[in-house]
Amino acid sequence: MSNAPVYVIAEAGVNHNGSREMAFALVDAAAAAGADAVKFQTFNADLLATASAPKAGYQLETTATTESQHAMLKRLELGRDMHYELQQHASKRGITFLSTAFDTASLKFLMDLDLPLFKVPSGEITNAPLLWQFARTGKPLVLSTGMATLSEVEFALAVVSHGLQHAEEPTSLDVVWRTWSQAKIRSQLSGHVSLLHCTSQYPTPMSEVNLRAMDTLAASFGLPVGYSDHTEGILIPIAAVARGATIIEKHFTLDRNLPGPDHLASLEPDQLHEMVRQIRELAQSMGDGTKSPQPSEWDTKRAARQQVVAARDLQAGAVLTRQDLTTARAGHGQPASRLWDMIGQQTARVYRAGEVIEP
Repeated sequence: MSNAPVYVIAEAGVNHNGSREMAFALVDAAAAAGADAVKFQTFNADLLATASAPKAGYQLETTATTESQHAMLKRLELGRDMHYELQQHASKRGITFLSTAFDTASLKFLMDLDLPLFKVPSGEITNAPLLWQFARTGKPLVLSTGMATLSEVEFALAVVSHGLQHAEEPTSLDVVWRTWSQAKIRSQLSGHVSLLHCTSQYPTPMSEVNLRAMDTLAASFGLPVGYSDHTEGILIPIAAVARGATIIEKHFTLDRNLPGPDHLASLEPDQLHEMVRQIRELAQSMGDGTKSPQPSEWDTKRAARQQVVAARDLQAGAVLTRQDLTTARAGHGQPASRLWDMIGQQTARVYRAGEVIEP
């Protein structure tokens, strides 16, 4: 991953609509926006969906109702040769090329590309055999949790834990859970797996974002947590960063009016650029949590803090009373917090009203 405080994945997904030219333009747009990575989707429609598999509701709204899910996926497949070309182009543009695999054959193909990490899609969080194969790659994993319960997330992590430890598939779920029961093995997920909170609806209604679930995931598993966003606009990913997201994934497109299942819930290039800009600024503003004066505050502190001064003219040798002392901005002298301790002390010289009282 990058050294940036927040890793931003610009999700091109299937928004290339099967067009080579559009796919390259998406890489360019993601690079120009300052994202860390541009991510596509790799799948074989024949392996991913049966001929009778239904579309999701949002897909019915954005694509032809007479078209099956299989047919839709078929026309949105990204050619194998194009993967190599896009990876090379991304490298030239200074952005990391990623893609999500939805079947074992596609995962094996992506291994040949030597991607730095793998993103496990939300739909596969209960697909134990594929999850296990993801773990066996040895690559860092980003696990998206859309549609999942907390117990399903735990199940996915248990499968990944087994895959990290064993070269042979488990013979039963009991074997998986026995592996998960070992604290030493669970601890190996740290630094290897990140979780993404997600709501798998396109676009996601604001009332169903549930950003507090990020806290639940972090507290439950002790792993880095990010957010995969499907809302319209950039408010929620920005809010997720403020809440501690270490990864932001956001769909983007060249034009939200293009035909296809995901365009409507995607950002256009100028919005993507603005989202990345605000994330970078916000991440920079988060600091390290230490409450102390910042370097730029020291001059202001000297000018804005009050010191102890004489409330009235005082003679040398006078015993100070509360009525003799007040505070004002002087730029030097005893801080106002010392006023009570100075009561009862004797003045060493004459003071005029408003003059700083010296120790």
